Amino acid sequence: MTMAAASAPHSENQRSDNKSSSKAANGGDATSERFFTGEEDEEVDVLNDSGNLEGFVESHRSLERRLRLKVDLRLCTIAGILCSLNLLDSGVISSASVTSMLDDLQLTGNRFSVSIFIFTISSIAFQLPSTLAVRTFGPRLWFSTITFCFGLITMCTAFIQTWKQMIALRVLLGIAMSGIYPGLTYLISTWYPRREQQTRFAFLQTGEVVILATGSIVNYGLNQLNGKGGIAGWRYMFLVQGLISMVIGLITYFWIVDFPEEAHRSFWFLTPEEQDLAVARINADRKDVKPDPFSWGKVFVHARDPKVYGFACMFFLLNLVSTALSYFLPIILQNGMGFDENQSILLSAPPYYYAVIPVLLSSIIGDRYRLRGPVITFNCITLIIGFCMLGFSEQVAVRYVGTYLATGAYVSNWAALSTYQANNIAGQWKRAFTAAAVTAMNGAGGIAGSFIVRSQEAPHYLTAVWISIGSHILIIVIVVAFSVYFHFANKLAAQGKKIIEGVEGFRYTY
Repeated sequence: MTMAAASAPHSENQRSDNKSSSKAANGGDATSERFFTGEEDEEVDVLNDSGNLEGFVESHRSLERRLRLKVDLRLCTIAGILCSLNLLDSGVISSASVTSMLDDLQLTGNRFSVSIFIFTISSIAFQLPSTLAVRTFGPRLWFSTITFCFGLITMCTAFIQTWKQMIALRVLLGIAMSGIYPGLTYLISTWYPRREQQTRFAFLQTGEVVILATGSIVNYGLNQLNGKGGIAGWRYMFLVQGLISMVIGLITYFWIVDFPEEAHRSFWFLTPEEQDLAVARINADRKDVKPDPFSWGKVFVHARDPKVYGFACMFFLLNLVSTALSYFLPIILQNGMGFDENQSILLSAPPYYYAVIPVLLSSIIGDRYRLRGPVITFNCITLIIGFCMLGFSEQVAVRYVGTYLATGAYVSNWAALSTYQANNIAGQWKRAFTAAAVTAMNGAGGIAGSFIVRSQEAPHYLTAVWISIGSHILIIVIVVAFSVYFHFANKLAAQGKKIIEGVEGFRYTY
């Protein structure tokens, strides 16, 4: 007799099976009820001797706990640091925007907004090839190279003299950064079963926002060096961040890990037994560990799937808000709430520290109860409340609290939406294509978001407020539409009338 009560895709997505399947879990963290040797889907006959069953199960759970911890420490940590570089860039340029930088570089009129969106345009153009390059060159080589280049270009920004030089370097910076977020989203999704992904994306977001918040405090300190050595304070910001990023790029080569089936190429990582288990966990969940041989046709065929455009649209709408807040928060604090230059830089940090709480709580709940759509909807409602406080109140304290709610909500939805799309697709090349597509549209949202905060609308910035509220109402509408479709698709699959994502037993998560 073998232990094969249910496959992981069923235990992940069919709510009616949640309780029974999670009984095979360790402390509520659901694991597959099947045990694998790591050779394809071969099951282990563990019930022939009932006396050995308890020991085998405990040994398996212990190995899985050790595997998860190793992957969390080696992948989620460095992924959070690398993804934070994009936010650090927005933190540095937004902090610098309330110093002498705008005057020093003649960033008058809409030139500052152009310097923001030109970065996004170049990033969008290179996101798909840069994401595919993660598979071609391997995560260690690719991420370390583009991170080092990012740091070098950022450091060079400290020495520019005109706005045209700023625009040129922002184009190069966008190219260097293009593969980091979609590539890491893709890599993380290949390592974890769907039931564990939102918490891991939350770890990534936590690292990002903590570093961003800390960066704002560091920028405040660096701005105090203004004039030291004949160098403006904002130049110190770019110089220090660039040097740090270059060092991180070198460390990344030794720290980050390869894909599960290539984990033996990583430095000081998994034992052969742990690697076999890592591969078996993903095969049990969705059977897509190893990619098919590459061809552009196998990548672009997924452009026919309407779901990809729905996911991409939600990321576009989300980044309308995140760009407006991350790039313009110090300006809003200065011109909209009356704080001075240094206060604006410092007060932009606490909302990001606060964001750690909702992103972790909502992600743990989402993974624990297999909820995706309701978590996204809750975060959207919270953001709408925050922007109402920011836009319609006359009290500075109430408006500042609104930035906490809005920041915490959109950071939480980064993790929630990343999991939502990763949970509902299958296949390596589809994962790569979808990660690039949603990040490209996310970038397009950044372009739009860079223009919705209008200086002439201070102190309430009503255009930004209404667009942010409307965008999140649309996200809720899309989630509801997806949930209805996923429900009926799962129902047809359970009746044997439909095979979802071309994988037998696959179920949508909503």
